Amino acid sequence: MSAKKTALTVLSAALLIPSVLGVPAHAVPAPPADGKGGLAKAPSAAAPPASMSTVGGSLLGQPGTQVSLLPGAPSLPANLSGRSWVVADADSGEILAAHNAHWRLPPASTMKMLFADTVLPNLPKDRVHKVTEEELSGVGSGSSLVGVKEDHEYSVHDLWLGVFLMSGNDAVHVLSAMNGGVEKTVKDMQAHAEELQALDTHVVSPDGYDSPEQVSSAYDLTLIARSGLQKQDFREYCGTANADFPGKQGAGKARESFGIQNTNRLMTGAHGMAPYKGIAGVKNGTTTMAGSTFTGVAQQGSRKLLVTVMNPSTGGGNAVYEQTSALFDWGFAAAGKVKPVGELVPPKSEDTSSYGSPAQSHEGGPAAAGAGAGGGVGTALGVAGGALVLLAGGAFVVNRRWPRGRRGMGHG
Repeated sequence: MSAKKTALTVLSAALLIPSVLGVPAHAVPAPPADGKGGLAKAPSAAAPPASMSTVGGSLLGQPGTQVSLLPGAPSLPANLSGRSWVVADADSGEILAAHNAHWRLPPASTMKMLFADTVLPNLPKDRVHKVTEEELSGVGSGSSLVGVKEDHEYSVHDLWLGVFLMSGNDAVHVLSAMNGGVEKTVKDMQAHAEELQALDTHVVSPDGYDSPEQVSSAYDLTLIARSGLQKQDFREYCGTANADFPGKQGAGKARESFGIQNTNRLMTGAHGMAPYKGIAGVKNGTTTMAGSTFTGVAQQGSRKLLVTVMNPSTGGGNAVYEQTSALFDWGFAAAGKVKPVGELVPPKSEDTSSYGSPAQSHEGGPAAAGAGAGGGVGTALGVAGGALVLLAGGAFVVNRRWPRGRRGMGHG
C-alpha cells in the first residue's frame, strides 16, 4: 500500500503554529499486557543506585528528585510514583526537573524509538518487501503485533506505521531483516546510542522485548526521542493517530486492509484518557519487567516539552499517562521559573566543547548505575488549541540549540 493510500487521521486545529518539536508512544491494551502475553507486573521497588551517571549535569547523578524552583514557580505534582522521570525543554535541551534520571531500567517498547532513529534513514519508504517465514520466526512469545503475514508484500511505509501505531514486533523484525538482520540492527542501534551519548542504554533486541540486560534510562529515552524528532518521517509516524494497514491478498481480488490506532492514549484519548492539549507524539511500552514506560512531546504556544516516565508504582492502567500529563502541566507552568538541573547533551560528533570529563560507556556492565545520553533538537510539528496538526516537512527547520552555560554542568 502506498503512502498516498494510507489513511492518516490527525486531530484538527484552527491555527497552525510552525515550530520545531517531537514525540514517542506505545499503546497497551486494557488491562495492560506484558511482553509475554500476561498482565503487566511491576518489578520490585528496588532503590536506585547511590551514584549514577553525571552525563548532562552532576545533579542528574544523584538519586531522588532534582529541581530548583525560583520565586513564583509551581510545586511539582503530588503523587508522582515513577521510578524515573525527566521533564526537558525540547528546543534548548534544558532539563527542568528529574527523578533518578540515569537509573538504568527496562525500557519496553520505548526502545523502538532508538530502532527507528537508527534504521529509518537506511530504508526508502516506498520500497516493497515480501515477508518470509524466517523473518517472523524470532518474534517473542506474547509480543504486540500489527498483523504482518508471511508471503505478503508490504511497503517500508506500511511497516513503520505498524511499528509506531501498534508497536508491532512483527514489523520490527521484518524491518530489521531488511536492514541486514537482527544481529546487525542491534549493533547499529548500540553504535547510534553511543553516538548520541545515550550511554545508559544497552540493546539486546530491536523491539524492546524483555531481557535482563536490556536497559535504558529516562535521560536516554528523552535524548533518543529528541534525536528522532529531527527526522520528518519519524515525526509523521509517531504523530499519526489512525491508519489503514494492508491485510490479506486473495487471488484475483483487491487486497484487504484494516484500521489501526496509535496506542498513545494521550493522543487518542483511549481507555478513559482525555487527549492532552498539544500532544505531538512519541512512544509508550508495557512489559512484565519494565512496567509501563512513556516518552511524549507536546507544544503549547512556543514552548515544547519532552517528558519521560518509567514504571509508576501506583495508579491503574493509565498511571504512566496521568503522571506524564501532570508533568507536562507543571513544565509548561514552570517554564522560566526554574533553574535547569541539567541538560540533554549533544551527540559526540557535535560536542566540541570541553566542560568535564568525556562520557564513559557503561556497556558490558550490569543494569545498575548508567552513563549518559545525547540527542538532537526540535520536532517538526504544529500544535494549536490542544490538537495535533501534521505539517509538511518543508514548513520546519530543525533548530539545534544547546543550553547556555553548558560548561558549568557536570559531565561524567
